[in-house]
Amino acid sequence: MLFRESAASVAARIMDGSLPLQLTDNFVHQHNRRPGTSEVRSWERSLPALTNALLEAGLGDVEMIIEYSLPLTSRRVDAILAGHHPRTGEPSYVVVELKQWSSAYPEEDEPLLCRIDAYPRPVLNPIEQVRGYCEYLLAFNGALEKTPEALAGVAYLHNATEFGVAGLRDVPEGPHGRLYTGEQRGAFLDLLRGRLAPTPGADAADALLSGRIRPSKQLLSVAAAEIRDREQFVLVAEQRLAYELVMKAVRTAQRSNHKEVVVVAGGPGSGKSVIALSLLGELYRRGNAALHATGSQSFTKTMRKVAGARKPEVQGLFKYFNSFMEAEPNDLDVLICDEAHRLRRTSANRYTRASLRTDRPQIDELIDAARVPVFLLDQHQVVRPGELGTVDEIKAAAAAQGLRCTVVELDSQFRCGGSDAYVAWVASLLGLDGEGPVAWEPDGKVELLTAETPQEMEAFLSSRREGGYTARMTAGYCWPWTKKVTPDMTALPADVVIGDWARPWNVYGDRSVLGAPPAALWATDPAGFGQVGCVYTAQGFEYDWSGVVIGPDLVWRTDRWVVDRSASKDPVFTKATSDDDFGRLVRNTYKVLLTRGMIGTVVYSTDPETREKLRSLVPGSVGTDCSLRV
Repeated sequence: MLFRESAASVAARIMDGSLPLQLTDNFVHQHNRRPGTSEVRSWERSLPALTNALLEAGLGDVEMIIEYSLPLTSRRVDAILAGHHPRTGEPSYVVVELKQWSSAYPEEDEPLLCRIDAYPRPVLNPIEQVRGYCEYLLAFNGALEKTPEALAGVAYLHNATEFGVAGLRDVPEGPHGRLYTGEQRGAFLDLLRGRLAPTPGADAADALLSGRIRPSKQLLSVAAAEIRDREQFVLVAEQRLAYELVMKAVRTAQRSNHKEVVVVAGGPGSGKSVIALSLLGELYRRGNAALHATGSQSFTKTMRKVAGARKPEVQGLFKYFNSFMEAEPNDLDVLICDEAHRLRRTSANRYTRASLRTDRPQIDELIDAARVPVFLLDQHQVVRPGELGTVDEIKAAAAAQGLRCTVVELDSQFRCGGSDAYVAWVASLLGLDGEGPVAWEPDGKVELLTAETPQEMEAFLSSRREGGYTARMTAGYCWPWTKKVTPDMTALPADVVIGDWARPWNVYGDRSVLGAPPAALWATDPAGFGQVGCVYTAQGFEYDWSGVVIGPDLVWRTDRWVVDRSASKDPVFTKATSDDDFGRLVRNTYKVLLTRGMIGTVVYSTDPETREKLRSLVPGSVGTDCSLRV
């Protein structure tokens, strides 16, 4: 939430010109960046239209919650109006999505999507957009758990006429999704009066903002139900747009000889894998020929085990990128390429038989395999030499075949407590974005703490596990890895040695060893806590609490990061890997590790000067913290 006050107080701030400045200041504090021009323009033009409507309806005491953050995500709702129902006196809420559009029309044969002349690609119908917000709120905010009827959703297009947006009403309207135009202002006022009484609404706003947040549905916990039975996730905003664009391409392909590439790009926790599983589940239930593929052995094996438990045909839905060297062109309706930043130049490796060893690009194989190839990626998660999955590479490959390529950017994120500020802080810390390391300002969404020793970090994470949370420890690949465990060993080799603290790496290979899970299940099996994971077993997964050891391959010296490639024990880095590439990939590695935690992250460095730098940036430590959300 950026701001809340009664409608009358908001109107006073609009009159004296201070509201946009107040919202901008609060935005910078919460997100560590300035709001975009279009966002500020909306505050200057759309909020007055809503506030004036409330005042004219006699609802000046109703509380306005402006730019409300949906629980556990960075996605924000334009406004929630909080008050009491005029008939029952119970808390009542109206979710409002504001649009400055003067006209809009539905995408051909796709009413859930619409087009505005100023935008290059279709967007989600605002009726469906606000309905998604309401469904998400009902799923995650405990204040609404027993009274779903207390919530209404409205899209208010205050500049539009009925003629200009008539086609948008092809989407069914209901309590959680209605559309009003400027021409329908009277009807909009009637709705407001019908949902909100002319009495102070501060206590209702308090109840909503203090509502118990239900735990997020972690991907793997509902994967089987998502694919086999019914949709488990509520997709919002760009997530839903990406989903609908793929489904549109599938329907078009079924009607005609059509082929289209879709790219979904987003940072860590932006919902790429949720979109992928939602698509796979819906297509599987409809009987479409669709497969899911990744370049991650851990992710694919985990999905086969979790989603395909006791169901071989579901296990068969999960493949690897190099599984399509002999695929017939367009044999599939959809090929969902998750974690596509891990694409390789070719699919051939040392195990590939000679007849298949060609220079054919892996991207071309994947595009050729389906009518609708879908690539989901984060360009800042490339962590190995030879990984080349970028938006530009995929667009170029599509263009070379004369194919249309639609790109959807996901600008919200659902990991790290939905904290945009934390993800931006990590990128700045590592020099991947921004102007370098800055002090962390706690935002109430995610916890960030430092540890002075690995013992401190592990003890803290153990205490979180005792409280019912999941936790894992990870580290940079800076210690040798004993990959063969012999029968005479009674414990896993403790390869990760820091002073008098020593722990094993996660198990190498496909089998459990000495009570520890195989590599592919390290992030999801509770028995994985006793081992230290690396980027290859952590990437693509999430857990409540994350402990990260920054090893000697990345140290802070005076005023900059110094990369020491001699400290790396990762065999993927060879003499052919340039120093620049090594430095970029090491920073990307730590970005991946630092963005796995859903609730919080504890960071420790093996280097004293680096620990001192981290202490100067992060106000909390596991030794002094006493304010955790546990």
